[in-house]
Amino acid sequence: MAESLENLTDLPKEGPGNAVSGDLLSHVLAQIRLTGDRVEARHVARAEQLVLDTGAAHALVVVEGSLQVQGDDEEFVQVDTGDLVLMPHDPGTLRLLAPNASAEIVVCRFWFDPYSLRGMIAALPRYICIRAEEGVGWLDGIVHFLMAETTDAQPGAALMISRIIDLLVIRTLRTWVHLGHTSGWLGGLSDARIARALKVMHERPMQRLSVDALAEAAGMSRSSFCERFTALVGRSPLRYQNEWRLNLARDMLVAREARVGEVGLRIGYESEAAFSRAYKAFFGHPPRDDSTPPSGAGTDG
Repeated sequence: MAESLENLTDLPKEGPGNAVSGDLLSHVLAQIRLTGDRVEARHVARAEQLVLDTGAAHALVVVEGSLQVQGDDEEFVQVDTGDLVLMPHDPGTLRLLAPNASAEIVVCRFWFDPYSLRGMIAALPRYICIRAEEGVGWLDGIVHFLMAETTDAQPGAALMISRIIDLLVIRTLRTWVHLGHTSGWLGGLSDARIARALKVMHERPMQRLSVDALAEAAGMSRSSFCERFTALVGRSPLRYQNEWRLNLARDMLVAREARVGEVGLRIGYESEAAFSRAYKAFFGHPPRDDSTPPSGAGTDG
């Protein structure tokens, strides 16, 4: 019998052997880091366009009234009171208007770490809408804290804002997955067979897994697995596996857990040279750049 998605996202059992197993969505999202820096209440007059900062991602919550989110094709989605819109990319040509009356909006601005599974961020849609009834149990609470931060700045507000936005984005993506509205790589988590293969990759990040082994874990033929995985995740199984391992390698280098050559061996590369080539091709700079302390670090004044 097919394994349910809930069984693939159980919290890990206690113990060091389960550090990389368990909640698959958490493992993926932990690698997609973001920094939120601003929460503000905005008033949008009737027929006025809401202007957002270029080069940033945003999350919007409609506190009162409604908005229309309109793309290049002139089709629009109406976002009503209590609804949330996540815009993980630069707003670009998206237009947000208050169509019938003024609206009150809470706007959160954030940026993704440019090295966090870049292809997966790029594969996210232009916007994700979570309706008020779909966010019952968590959306109202988060909005409450967001509003508190916009009206009563306290010491530690900058960190609080970043943490709340982080929570908001994670909860939005999790809700989107469980509602089955997903496309792109998150769609892989909503397909029990593909999610089983993803779980194996995340449980064994330092092991090079063959396509045959992954297809067996998914309970599918090799060809069907490759086709389905690529369609849902947006990259081939081996490419996903390699990007995941390289991101883990970057974490080890930044934490200075080991030297470059040792990190490369840990994630399955046979030589430091091969690891360095792959790392530079993905991140745009050699691994030593991430393993070297900033100038002046570790020295006393």
